[in-house]
Amino acid sequence: MAVFQDTITIPTGGAGMREITREIGQVVAQSELQVGTVTVFCQHTSCSLVIMENADPTARRDLERWMDRLVPENDPDFRHTLEGPDDMPSHIKMALTRTSEAVPIEAGRLALGTWQGIFLWEHRARGHPRSIVVTVVGE
Repeated sequence: MAVFQDTITIPTGGAGMREITREIGQVVAQSELQVGTVTVFCQHTSCSLVIMENADPTARRDLERWMDRLVPENDPDFRHTLEGPDDMPSHIKMALTRTSEAVPIEAGRLALGTWQGIFLWEHRARGHPRSIVVTVVGE
């Protein structure tokens, strides 16, 4: 088994999902591995990764709105508020979703389903550069 790893930086424009499938696919191609698994890991506590519908953006918007209703800003029980009203909700949203995703590799490409994409979900209102560690293991 061979291992290839790279860290990519993804700038976000603020709250919302940004598809990063192409960027992850580029790292897989650089690895030159044909079969295996790629693990994508986000090194932050106020954003997350999801595999989601990539054809109709309304599916992502519906999920974002649902999560905002589930974890609203300005909850009077939040104590961790030094960085603003979106700080603690961002941490909770990250904890309810994922910081990593694993995807099989077939024939040197991501083996995602027809309508699947890998998304970086920024939970903070302001954009940030986000570090994503991509590890490819295989042959």
